[in-house]
Amino acid sequence: MHFVVAAVGKPRDAHLAGAIREYETRASRYWPLEIREVREEPARAATADLVREREGERLLDAVPRGAHVVACDLTGRSMSSEEFAAWLQRLQERARDVGILIGGAYGLSDDARKQSAERIALAPWTLPHELARLVLAEQFYRAGTINRREPYHK
Repeated sequence: MHFVVAAVGKPRDAHLAGAIREYETRASRYWPLEIREVREEPARAATADLVREREGERLLDAVPRGAHVVACDLTGRSMSSEEFAAWLQRLQERARDVGILIGGAYGLSDDARKQSAERIALAPWTLPHELARLVLAEQFYRAGTINRREPYHK
């Protein structure tokens, strides 16, 4: 059982990339976590719909077959950190791979949303995809400390 975070693109800002790596490393101490970055679709000569469609295909291809797919989406379920920790624990106990999708600059494709068993919201507002990845990684780490009843060290 693995949690596979499939995200569009690599972080461009070195400081943000460092923070993402830091929290993904911390989170991987608590969860069987794997990060798969998929190529961003060039938007120069394409419509937003086409970009979403192509990136959505790549995201879905990046998660293991038969995985429980979860879309990070503004319309998804909002959870407190404690609820998120309990939710991750329940998913882990199912012993089935979980794929969590983070869309690119134009969001997720309709197909990626339709193939997702669940949707979660990382915030009540739209986040840039790099920041969404940082927020998700930090919450994975926080959830691990909550479930083990460890203090959260900043």
